Amino acid sequence: MESLKIKKIDKVIKGNIQITGSKSETNRLLILQQFYPNLKIENISNSDDSVLMQKALISKSSEINIGHAGTAMRFLTAYFSVKEGAEIVLTGSHRMKDRPIKILVEALTSLGTNIQYLEKEGFPPLKILGKKLVNDFVEIEGNVSSQYISALLLIGPTLKNGLKLKFKGEVTSVPYIKMTLQLLAELGIDYVWSNNLITVQPKPAIKPKTIVVESDWSSASYFYSLCALNPNAKITLSSYKKNSLQGDSVLSTIYENLGVSTEFKGNVLILRNTSTLHSSKMKGLNLIEAPDIAQTIAVTCFGLGIECYLTGLHTLKIKETDRLVALKNELEKLGGDVIITSETLLLKPSVKINENISIATYDDHRMAMAFAPLAVKVAIEIEDAGVVSKSYPTFWKDFDQIGR
Repeated sequence: MESLKIKKIDKVIKGNIQITGSKSETNRLLILQQFYPNLKIENISNSDDSVLMQKALISKSSEINIGHAGTAMRFLTAYFSVKEGAEIVLTGSHRMKDRPIKILVEALTSLGTNIQYLEKEGFPPLKILGKKLVNDFVEIEGNVSSQYISALLLIGPTLKNGLKLKFKGEVTSVPYIKMTLQLLAELGIDYVWSNNLITVQPKPAIKPKTIVVESDWSSASYFYSLCALNPNAKITLSSYKKNSLQGDSVLSTIYENLGVSTEFKGNVLILRNTSTLHSSKMKGLNLIEAPDIAQTIAVTCFGLGIECYLTGLHTLKIKETDRLVALKNELEKLGGDVIITSETLLLKPSVKINENISIATYDDHRMAMAFAPLAVKVAIEIEDAGVVSKSYPTFWKDFDQIGR
């Protein structure tokens, strides 16, 4: 898909949207399903990442290319390491070859895996020789990507003696680690998290189980943004759980300060614009446990003309693009004033939004979707709009449905 020009939306936004299952939950469950074939998964994500994961898991090829799918790269590295007899080259896009994986590879090596770098030390592509692992203890920094930690936890119950995972230093991205552990618990796998040590018990088999994947909260964020920017808006989203496993469910609390109320009715979210801003609460918002919604929040605050200071963003530099630099570039084209460090973003209050600006997306699905709601304020153009398929293939259809 090429550039998409979006006309200014002049109407009050109202509509009902069914959002696909969480790719975070889906991808964890797809790995677990390989170990426990009597696990049935419903409401599977239709994102590129999850489709690529499914294809990789059934592939008979000796080389698997997972494109931009970072979660798939991390989870599959661990999975193929314990698949006895596997001999796999795991590779990806040009950007994927610049995304570090050394920390995970070193952790897996300490468990006894056989992984080689084929190009640049510490980066994909990898050659993995799957084998039965005998070690059960691994140590890892607590402030690394939660995907490294989850990759290790997912293979934990398959090891003969289970897994003891010890953290060095403070643990970040706790919600995603908890999501992994709670999914293990749903399958009857025992674990204990005490201080800086997680112990996962071995579990060779489980009873038949069906898990329904909750819809993706990250995808909901763009509709929260639309609602915040459009007076009197009312948007209904499904299917969600009040007691969500997803860290991004903190959206419902954060957006109260941006003028959006959230009402739960069964598995449905009802969003309403309240026009009540608490802008002071956006100064010093720590997103260390929900970094994927940083772009949406920054763009919403820009559209509302209020200041925000976001912290805990160190992982954004190793995503599909350096998201902090990308945000600064595109917000400043629109007239914003942005200061970034390696882990913070300060957006100063703005009084004007430049019209008909073309937003670069940097091969990053979240850049495209985060900036789209500004169409409530001005006409805008999104370059390479098809990039949204990575996590939310029907985004433009749903956006058009409620914005028409």
